[in-house]
Amino acid sequence: QVQLVESGGGLVQAGDSLRLSCAVSGRTFNSRVMGWFRQAPGKEREFVAAIRWGLPTTRYADSVKGRFTISRDYAKNTGYLQMNNLKPEDTAVYYCAAATDLYYSELADFGSWGQGTQVTVSS
Repeated sequence: QVQLVESGGGLVQAGDSLRLSCAVSGRTFNSRVMGWFRQAPGKEREFVAAIRWGLPTTRYADSVKGRFTISRDYAKNTGYLQMNNLKPEDTAVYYCAAATDLYYSELADFGSWGQGTQVTVSS
């Protein structure tokens, strides 16, 4: 069983940067994909980005392309979501989760969800 724990959220101003972390424990993550999702108040949880763990190819939602970067530190067994030029509409609880295919983006395709970390961007 894989466990994922997010950290790094906080309150920032528009235009600021923030880096979220997702620590992996439990079974090996080598053949998996780490995804980041977010859920704003009153909205459905949406896909943000994903990275293939073994060969770090990535994929992004159009809304964050050019501003967010997903990465992973293989040795530390930790994934990251670097968020630059944050906007108020990026305010949400951010979750990481595991999947088996980089091109999955449906919630049902992901498991081992973390507890989430709050990101609030003020204007």
